[in-house]
Order: sequence, then C-alpha cells, then structure tokens
Amino acid sequence: MKTYLLEVELQEEDDGRWSVWIPSIPGCAAWGYSEEEALKAIQDAAQAYIEDVIESGESIPLEGGKVEIKEAPMIAVPI
Repeated sequence: MKTYLLEVELQEEDDGRWSVWIPSIPGCAAWGYSEEEALKAIQDAAQAYIEDVIESGESIPLEGGKVEIKEAPMIAVPI
C-alpha cells in the first residue's frame, strides 16, 4: 500500500462555499459548504484519479517518491 500526500489549495468563496484543488494534478478540483466537506470531496477525486491511472497502467505524474511534510492543507490517499 502506498500513501500519496498531496498539497492542496483551499479558498473560501464570496458565497461561503470552499473551493479546493490540487496544483500537481491539473483539473482536479472540488468544493464544499465547509472546509472539511471540500477536503473530503478533493480526497475522493484524487483517490479516483490515482486509481484510474494505476488501473490503466500509466505512471502517476507526481514528483519523486518521497513524503513531504508541509505547513499547508494536505490530503492522504491510500491505495
């Protein structure tokens, strides 16, 4: 089992919703009515993306193979 730690960008919108996206995976974005809901939605999206890439036999276009700890919102995707 591998765990992918992905840095996310999280932003509160004018209408109170939260937008979140993963800069290292173009097009991988989600939203929620709270920070927690948005982070859960992006975790689900990232997990589906990584599972699809693995199933198709492609390599995951993520840097290195290292786990980085950053002072930023992060999600973990266990596969």
